[in-house]
Amino acid sequence: MVINQWVPAAHRGDAVGDTVRRQRDALRAMGHRSDIFSIDADDNMRSEVRSVAEPDAGMGDVTIYHFALTSPMTEAFARLRGKRVLQYHNITPARFFAPYDDGLFRLAVRSRHELALLANSVDLALGVSDYNRQELEQLGFRETGVLPIAVDVDRILNAPPTPALDLLLDDRCANVVFVGRIVPNKKIEDIIRLAEHYKRYVDAYSRFIFVGRDDVVPRYSYMLRELVARFGWQPHQYLFTGQVSDAELAAYYRAASVYISMSEHEGFCVPLVEAMAADVPVLAYSCTAIPETLAGAGVQFAPKQFELAAELLYELAYDDGVRDAVLEGQRLRLTHFLGRRVDTDLQRLVDRFQ
Repeated sequence: MVINQWVPAAHRGDAVGDTVRRQRDALRAMGHRSDIFSIDADDNMRSEVRSVAEPDAGMGDVTIYHFALTSPMTEAFARLRGKRVLQYHNITPARFFAPYDDGLFRLAVRSRHELALLANSVDLALGVSDYNRQELEQLGFRETGVLPIAVDVDRILNAPPTPALDLLLDDRCANVVFVGRIVPNKKIEDIIRLAEHYKRYVDAYSRFIFVGRDDVVPRYSYMLRELVARFGWQPHQYLFTGQVSDAELAAYYRAASVYISMSEHEGFCVPLVEAMAADVPVLAYSCTAIPETLAGAGVQFAPKQFELAAELLYELAYDDGVRDAVLEGQRLRLTHFLGRRVDTDLQRLVDRFQ
């Protein structure tokens, strides 16, 4: 069969870009013809991606459309003659953007509306988690399922060394790390408030590191820096890295004592899997798809009680018995996302249309 994938913009290193490449390779290994078609692509992805304007872009027996935002691709996908499969990668609810960016608020609203319009135009709609699958069901999609993200942990495990950064991070401070875009649904302000309580009452020798782009919602990023300044943190106590290379990302995971998430909306949350692959214990606020992704691994808590979270954070960082037990559970959970399990999920999809 010819099984193609459509993605509006192809980026290397993000969840969607890694997934389409991993799925293309797996489909080819199964003996199918498979290409990735996009409107735009990063320079380092252009050799792996074809333009959706090419005549054979619409000639697949099956086309998988990766949806995360509104795109001109959506209307063309709905008109394809072959089998149409939607793979939904989550839309952040517009309410998170309302206080900070009118443009992103409107984009989220349009994206959800456009997603709903596809309900009667696809043969199968897949969420990257059951949380997202249920969302599709609520929007009126009849045939639904789950196809998890193919997480590229090799970029963490096989990254080249970073001696200067490793030396910088190897001091008396315990490093508590968050990875992801600095956007409102991630609730970075709650990590900062937790950190203030932790530094003041539990462990003064700690550093909180926020790894990821901080230019997506400028007003939100500015609010976070104002909060840090209000608490009077010193430069050695925190770090906003901005966008980093794979080698730098791996270095931050290597240096981490604990991975922290206070997010209030996730469709999957790739950094949880990356942290497990890097053997970093996870402490996460339990909401949306996070319980599904962790499936009992790591340490989850709810509601948001900073005193409790601070105690859990200290135990994960310093209690070897607790830490070892949590890491063992995470290693078991990690096997769900690696190797043949990913290929098996994709094979089930292919079998449905053969």
